[in-house]
Amino acid sequence: MRVCHLTSVHPAEDIRIFVKECQSLANAGHEVILVVANESSRVINGVKIVGVHAPAKNRLMRMLKATYEVYKQALKEDAEVYHFHDPELIPVGLLLKGKGKKVVYDVHEDVPEQVLSKQWIPSLLRKPISFLVKAVEKFASKRFDAIVTATPTINQRFKTYNERSVTVHNYPILNELIDPNLDISKKQFEKPSIVYIGGITELRGIREMVQAIETINKGQHVQLHLAGKFSPPELESKMRKLPAWQHVNYLGWLNRQQIKQCLSDATLGLVLLHPEPRYVVSYPIKLFEYMSAGIPVVASNFPLWKEIVESSGCGKCVDPLNVDEISETIRWFLNHPEKAKEMGMNGRKAIEEKYNWERESSVLIRLYDELSTKRD
Repeated sequence: MRVCHLTSVHPAEDIRIFVKECQSLANAGHEVILVVANESSRVINGVKIVGVHAPAKNRLMRMLKATYEVYKQALKEDAEVYHFHDPELIPVGLLLKGKGKKVVYDVHEDVPEQVLSKQWIPSLLRKPISFLVKAVEKFASKRFDAIVTATPTINQRFKTYNERSVTVHNYPILNELIDPNLDISKKQFEKPSIVYIGGITELRGIREMVQAIETINKGQHVQLHLAGKFSPPELESKMRKLPAWQHVNYLGWLNRQQIKQCLSDATLGLVLLHPEPRYVVSYPIKLFEYMSAGIPVVASNFPLWKEIVESSGCGKCVDPLNVDEISETIRWFLNHPEKAKEMGMNGRKAIEEKYNWERESSVLIRLYDELSTKRD
């Protein structure tokens, strides 16, 4: 089929949208186009990327202009299936459905829950907006041909709206972040280093991670290698003023090859998100990427995460708000390198057997096989 993916928010080479979904569908024989805002047009690995120009001075204008430009280009592509990735594109999906097209809504996040913790939304408006978003998603999803969700928890809600709702986890590609010839059992920990890769925010635990590294350095030397973008940007200056910043190696934003190198040198990976409702039921891609790279993890002690970490034997879970517990757990790993190595190997084994994109892509391809035979 001729398939057109749409995004007004994500970059052209987004890992879930482009690297995983679009390329998997192209490899399965579909003709795949990705329409994306404010990017250049090109063809990569058989996927045609079509950039639309939609500059804007503020968030509202970006949403309106990018949505309109993406819709105009979507019509030009005249695809059989349109697969969109942003809630602001729900009106576009409904318009395309009205023109007789097959439409798939890909739900990356629990948006109504997200709204409740968005700092840029006035606090008095968060609950009404959250309620409105949920109502819009319910109305629209009943009319779409399929829903793809990133987690089972999100899928539970959407399954009540649309029977053709499937979960496609955002698990790592098997050998993207590790050399397949690497023997993890021979990995050395001569210079211990702790790594965090991802969005850098207060709610993702940046303050607790930095404070824990400071505590550890009172007895032994270790660096926190920090990769990603600060949000809001002024948070970076706040962190740099802390005495503990001297133990941080801030790498900024890294591409996938740089991430692979960073993980290959790491002793331990941190994923210490705060117990926000949307985080507690999430499947953090960074947790699985650490496991994929064969390094042990220290993760937040949410029930879902504990089940994954403990059943895999790939690390330890802690209270993400307790700096003493975090530092003590990190210190344990540093003082038990052989156990750390064993946990890293356990994590890699779990990825190979269960938590990998190669398994998840079959769910997506099967859904498209159903759509190709479905008649309106």
